[in-house]
This record gives sequence, structure tokens and C-alpha cells, in this order.
Amino acid sequence: MKSASEAIELINTKPKPLALYVFSKDKRMLKQFTQRVSAGNVCYNDTLMFMLNDKLPFGGVGQSGMGRYHGKWGFDTFSHLKPVMTRSFNFDVALRYPPYSKLKDKVLSWFAG
Repeated sequence: MKSASEAIELINTKPKPLALYVFSKDKRMLKQFTQRVSAGNVCYNDTLMFMLNDKLPFGGVGQSGMGRYHGKWGFDTFSHLKPVMTRSFNFDVALRYPPYSKLKDKVLSWFAG
């Protein structure tokens, strides 16, 4: 490629990559890749080493894959958090139910913030 912009334009004509590797000492150019290319992972001046770091998630974007893997991210990706709420029947406020009046509207809007 003749320029970073040319490389970025070419990359962006293809499906989103699973990983992007760029080798350069030019921090402004690296920032361009970070800002203008969507990829699962980005690694500058090395290849595959980020996969050995269990503190970093690994995963794709769009067609390159979904989710994040490694350590806790993998656990979270393959886990379904199921919120469960139980309300007691011991205390119920008629204010919650119709018919609504101006007073009920005022009190409810006060609680809603």
C-alpha cells in the first residue's frame, strides 16, 4: 500500500476482520487504524500475542464472529444472566392502579423523578 488511508479504505471494503495487525512506529497512523477500522482485535507491532493475554478478550465483529472469549469474557459470553424479581403480596399500594386522578398522577410523577 502507498498510504495508511489506502490500506484502511481497502480493509473497509471487505467484511470486518477478526484481527488487525499493523506494524509502524508512527503513532498518528496507528491511531487512524484504531479509529477507522472495525475489527475484533487490533494488535500493533506484533501478531497473535494478544491471544496469550488472558486479561484481554478475544472475539470478532459481524461476520468474523460474535462475542468475546478468554477468561471471564468467555464465561460471560456463554452464560445467560437471568434476572429474577419477586414481589411480596404483603404490601400493595392502590396508587399503582387505575382509575388515576390528578393527585395520583402528581404523586407518581414525583416518584418517577
